[in-house]
Amino acid sequence: MRIGLIADTHLPSLVRSLDELGPQIADVLRSVDLILHAGDVTAPSVIEWCAQFAPLLIAEGNNDLFDDARMAKKQMLDIHGWRIGMAHELRPESRPIEQILHSSLDGERVDILIGGDTHVERLEFRDDVLLINSGSPILPHHLSTRLGTLGILEVSPARVRAEIIVLGHTEGARNPAKAMQLEVPAELLRRNGGEAPAEAAR
Repeated sequence: MRIGLIADTHLPSLVRSLDELGPQIADVLRSVDLILHAGDVTAPSVIEWCAQFAPLLIAEGNNDLFDDARMAKKQMLDIHGWRIGMAHELRPESRPIEQILHSSLDGERVDILIGGDTHVERLEFRDDVLLINSGSPILPHHLSTRLGTLGILEVSPARVRAEIIVLGHTEGARNPAKAMQLEVPAELLRRNGGEAPAEAAR
Protein backbone atom coordinates (compact mmCIF):
# COMPACT_ATOMS: atom_id res chain seq x y z
CA MET A 1 0.00 0.00 0.00
CA ARG A 2 1.19 3.48 -0.87
CA ILE A 3 0.16 6.11 1.69
CA GLY A 4 0.41 9.88 1.27
CA LEU A 5 1.42 11.84 4.38
CA ILE A 6 0.48 15.48 4.77
CA ALA A 7 0.26 17.86 7.71
CA ASP A 8 -0.15 21.51 8.63
CA THR A 9 -2.06 22.75 5.60
CA HIS A 10 -2.70 26.18 7.11
CA LEU A 11 -4.33 27.90 4.15
CA PRO A 12 -3.72 31.67 4.33
CA SER A 13 -6.81 33.81 3.79
CA LEU A 14 -5.74 34.75 0.25
CA VAL A 15 -5.24 31.12 -0.82
CA ARG A 16 -8.50 29.30 -1.59
CA SER A 17 -7.04 25.94 -2.63
CA LEU A 18 -3.78 24.01 -2.52
CA ASP A 19 -3.95 24.05 -6.33
CA GLU A 20 -2.95 27.71 -6.24
CA LEU A 21 0.56 26.73 -5.16
CA GLY A 22 0.99 24.68 -8.33
CA PRO A 23 0.39 21.08 -9.39
CA GLN A 24 3.09 19.45 -7.26
CA ILE A 25 0.96 18.54 -4.23
CA ALA A 26 -1.78 17.04 -6.36
CA ASP A 27 0.76 15.12 -8.46
CA VAL A 28 2.03 13.31 -5.36
CA LEU A 29 -1.37 12.59 -3.82
CA ARG A 30 -2.72 11.31 -7.11
CA SER A 31 -0.35 8.33 -6.77
CA VAL A 32 -1.50 7.05 -3.34
CA ASP A 33 -4.08 4.57 -2.01
CA LEU A 34 -4.70 6.36 1.31
CA ILE A 35 -3.96 9.81 2.74
CA LEU A 36 -3.06 10.37 6.39
CA HIS A 37 -3.26 14.02 7.44
CA ALA A 38 -1.43 14.67 10.71
CA GLY A 39 -3.50 17.68 11.69
CA ASP A 40 -3.89 21.43 11.46
CA VAL A 41 -5.98 21.08 8.35
CA THR A 42 -7.51 24.43 9.43
CA ALA A 43 -9.98 24.62 6.52
CA PRO A 44 -12.64 21.97 5.81
CA SER A 45 -12.19 22.67 2.10
CA VAL A 46 -8.73 21.05 2.35
CA ILE A 47 -10.36 17.78 3.43
CA GLU A 48 -12.53 17.64 0.33
CA TRP A 49 -9.59 18.64 -1.84
CA CYS A 50 -7.49 15.77 -0.46
CA ALA A 51 -10.39 13.31 -0.62
CA GLN A 52 -10.62 13.64 -4.39
CA PHE A 53 -7.40 11.62 -4.62
CA ALA A 54 -7.83 8.84 -2.02
CA PRO A 55 -9.61 7.93 1.24
CA LEU A 56 -8.49 10.17 4.07
CA LEU A 57 -7.96 9.97 7.84
CA ILE A 58 -7.01 12.97 9.98
CA ALA A 59 -5.45 13.46 13.40
CA GLU A 60 -7.12 16.53 14.87
CA GLY A 61 -4.77 19.48 15.28
CA ASN A 62 -4.97 22.35 17.74
CA ASN A 63 -6.17 24.65 14.93
CA ASP A 64 -8.86 22.29 13.62
CA LEU A 65 -11.95 23.99 15.02
CA PHE A 66 -14.55 21.97 13.14
CA ASP A 67 -15.96 18.45 13.10
CA ASP A 68 -15.50 15.78 10.47
CA ALA A 69 -16.19 12.05 10.66
CA ARG A 70 -12.71 11.34 9.28
CA MET A 71 -11.00 13.25 12.08
CA ALA A 72 -10.06 12.05 15.59
CA LYS A 73 -7.53 13.02 18.26
CA LYS A 74 -5.50 9.99 17.28
CA GLN A 75 -5.71 7.50 14.45
CA MET A 76 -4.69 3.85 14.81
CA LEU A 77 -4.39 1.55 11.79
CA ASP A 78 -3.20 -1.95 11.09
CA ILE A 79 -1.92 -2.38 7.54
CA HIS A 80 -0.23 -5.60 6.42
CA GLY A 81 0.33 -6.39 10.10
CA TRP A 82 2.10 -3.10 10.84
CA ARG A 83 0.63 -1.02 13.67
CA ILE A 84 0.48 2.64 12.63
CA GLY A 85 -0.37 5.47 15.02
CA MET A 86 -0.92 9.13 14.17
CA ALA A 87 -1.38 12.19 16.37
CA HIS A 88 -0.85 15.84 15.61
CA GLU A 89 1.64 16.79 18.31
CA LEU A 90 4.62 14.58 19.10
CA ARG A 91 6.94 17.31 20.28
CA PRO A 92 9.55 17.35 21.47
CA GLU A 93 10.23 14.67 18.89
CA SER A 94 13.71 14.15 20.34
CA ARG A 95 12.22 12.54 23.47
CA PRO A 96 12.41 8.77 23.91
CA ILE A 97 9.75 7.09 21.80
CA GLU A 98 8.11 5.61 24.90
CA GLN A 99 7.47 9.12 26.24
CA ILE A 100 5.99 10.25 22.93
CA LEU A 101 3.70 7.22 22.81
CA HIS A 102 2.55 7.88 26.35
CA SER A 103 1.67 11.53 25.74
CA SER A 104 0.38 11.33 22.16
CA LEU A 105 -1.17 7.85 21.79
CA ASP A 106 -2.13 7.08 25.40
CA GLY A 107 0.72 4.61 25.58
CA GLU A 108 -0.41 2.43 22.67
CA ARG A 109 2.45 0.56 21.00
CA VAL A 110 3.09 1.08 17.31
CA ASP A 111 5.61 0.19 14.64
CA ILE A 112 5.14 3.47 12.77
CA LEU A 113 4.47 6.83 14.45
CA ILE A 114 3.24 9.77 12.36
CA GLY A 115 2.87 13.38 13.53
CA GLY A 116 2.92 17.01 12.47
CA ASP A 117 2.79 20.38 14.25
CA THR A 118 6.43 21.45 13.87
CA HIS A 119 6.30 22.15 10.09
CA VAL A 120 9.78 20.59 9.99
CA GLU A 121 10.30 17.30 8.18
CA ARG A 122 11.67 14.39 10.22
CA LEU A 123 12.31 10.76 9.36
CA GLU A 124 14.13 8.37 11.67
CA PHE A 125 14.09 4.83 13.02
CA ARG A 126 14.85 4.57 16.73
CA ASP A 127 13.64 2.67 19.78
CA ASP A 128 12.16 0.09 17.37
CA VAL A 129 9.76 2.65 15.87
CA LEU A 130 9.75 4.49 12.54
CA LEU A 131 8.94 8.14 13.28
CA ILE A 132 7.72 10.38 10.47
CA ASN A 133 6.82 14.06 10.35
CA SER A 134 6.08 15.06 6.77
CA GLY A 135 6.55 18.77 7.50
CA SER A 136 4.18 21.21 5.80
CA PRO A 137 3.37 21.43 2.08
CA ILE A 138 2.81 25.19 2.20
CA LEU A 139 4.53 26.61 5.32
CA PRO A 140 7.82 24.68 5.58
CA HIS A 141 9.83 25.51 8.71
CA HIS A 142 7.16 28.13 9.55
CA LEU A 143 8.31 30.38 6.73
CA SER A 144 5.89 32.35 4.54
CA THR A 145 3.61 30.56 2.09
CA ARG A 146 5.62 28.49 -0.38
CA LEU A 147 6.03 24.90 -1.51
CA GLY A 148 7.28 22.60 1.23
CA THR A 149 7.11 18.84 1.78
CA LEU A 150 4.88 15.78 1.73
CA GLY A 151 5.63 12.23 2.82
CA ILE A 152 5.15 8.84 1.23
CA LEU A 153 4.86 5.63 3.23
CA GLU A 154 5.01 2.34 1.32
CA VAL A 155 3.89 -0.64 3.37
CA SER A 156 4.16 -4.33 2.50
CA PRO A 157 4.32 -7.41 4.74
CA ALA A 158 8.10 -7.63 4.31
CA ARG A 159 9.19 -4.02 4.65
CA VAL A 160 8.31 -0.39 5.21
CA ARG A 161 9.74 2.42 3.09
CA ALA A 162 9.26 6.09 3.95
CA GLU A 163 10.23 9.19 2.03
CA ILE A 164 10.08 12.95 2.53
CA ILE A 165 9.42 14.63 -0.81
CA VAL A 166 10.57 18.20 -1.40
CA LEU A 167 7.95 19.71 -3.67
CA GLY A 168 10.24 22.19 -5.40
CA HIS A 169 10.70 25.92 -5.03
CA THR A 170 8.18 28.71 -5.24
CA GLU A 171 9.41 31.67 -7.29
CA GLY A 172 11.16 34.08 -4.94
CA ALA A 173 10.70 31.78 -1.93
CA ARG A 174 13.28 29.06 -1.36
CA ASN A 175 12.16 25.70 -0.03
CA PRO A 176 14.26 25.05 3.13
CA ALA A 177 13.36 21.37 3.41
CA LYS A 178 15.56 18.34 2.92
CA ALA A 179 14.59 15.20 1.02
CA MET A 180 14.93 11.97 3.02
CA GLN A 181 14.25 8.29 2.57
CA LEU A 182 14.47 5.27 4.81
CA GLU A 183 13.65 1.60 4.37
CA VAL A 184 13.20 -0.75 7.32
CA PRO A 185 12.85 -4.53 6.82
CA ALA A 186 10.40 -6.48 8.95
CA GLU A 187 13.07 -8.07 11.12
CA LEU A 188 14.21 -4.68 12.44
CA LEU A 189 10.80 -3.36 13.42
CA ARG A 190 9.07 -4.43 16.60
CA ARG A 191 6.20 -6.63 15.42
CA ASN A 192 3.54 -6.83 18.13
CA GLY A 193 5.94 -7.74 20.92
CA GLY A 194 8.81 -8.73 18.66
CA GLU A 195 7.21 -11.47 16.56
CA ALA A 196 6.95 -10.88 12.83
CA PRO A 197 3.84 -12.31 11.20
CA ALA A 198 4.30 -15.39 9.05
CA GLU A 199 4.00 -13.59 5.73
CA ALA A 200 6.83 -11.20 6.70
CA ALA A 201 9.08 -14.04 7.81
CA ARG A 202 8.87 -15.90 4.51
